[in-house]
Amino acid sequence: MNDGAGRAARADLRSVAALTTELQLLLADTSPRVSHDIIAALLDVPRFWPSANGAEGIDDAVCLAARKAVARLQRGAPFAYAVRRASFRHLTLDVDERVLIPRPETEGLVDEVLRMAAGLRGCAMDIGTGSGAIALSLASEGVFDRVVATDLSADAIAVARQNAARLAGALRVPVEFRQGSLLSPVRELRASVIVSNPPYIAYHEAAELPASVRDWEPSLALLSGPDGMLATAAIIRGAADLLQQDGVLALEVDARRASLAAEALAVDPRYREIAVRLDLAGRERFVVARRT
Repeated sequence: MNDGAGRAARADLRSVAALTTELQLLLADTSPRVSHDIIAALLDVPRFWPSANGAEGIDDAVCLAARKAVARLQRGAPFAYAVRRASFRHLTLDVDERVLIPRPETEGLVDEVLRMAAGLRGCAMDIGTGSGAIALSLASEGVFDRVVATDLSADAIAVARQNAARLAGALRVPVEFRQGSLLSPVRELRASVIVSNPPYIAYHEAAELPASVRDWEPSLALLSGPDGMLATAAIIRGAADLLQQDGVLALEVDARRASLAAEALAVDPRYREIAVRLDLAGRERFVVARRT
């Protein structure tokens, strides 16, 4: 491209500062920080970047995505759904209303798995994968020979596969996705690790959830029977049949039900080294065990 054409192309770009101003006008009384956060999320750059690079150009596609993000926020969408992006550990994931938004707490579940599975290879299974956050983290940070992820939702599997394709270069092993309920798609396999962040909210508790969760996130990924334990109990019962000796089971749970999950493991002689681990806020968030 000659200099004249280059200058013309650059002239077609909208500056970061101009887009920030436009978004702030659309957002009205919202904090100016939100405009910067939208741009940073869409460009996958640090939050401070838009403030420090106001003169940089942004193409029309990003400007359009930013306007759509504002429209979603104005309808009440959580920020991650508005920008269609969520950060999880060192990954940036595509997310929308088909999948649960990955939480910072769940990053701690991956830490527990990697710590307990040190030295284990074999197959790691992520049950109820949603966006693929856990499975993709294990495939990029672990040393497993194979990672398999399941989800009942075909929509969730589609999102997870999209993320896996986009992040393929960061993965040490590819992730295989299988549609079906909990452990049913992987019954013929044996695993060194089974990990899950299953739904754990009781039906009657749905009304107590924040509107940003209750009205936007998929109920299939949130609700689990009259006591919130349906999926967790099923995984505990079935995982022992698939885990190899010394294999690891790691579950994220509702802090109010961590003791129930630990008790379900304790009465099953197929498990040992049962423990409840705390999240960064000091809540009983993870229940782990090892196969006898």
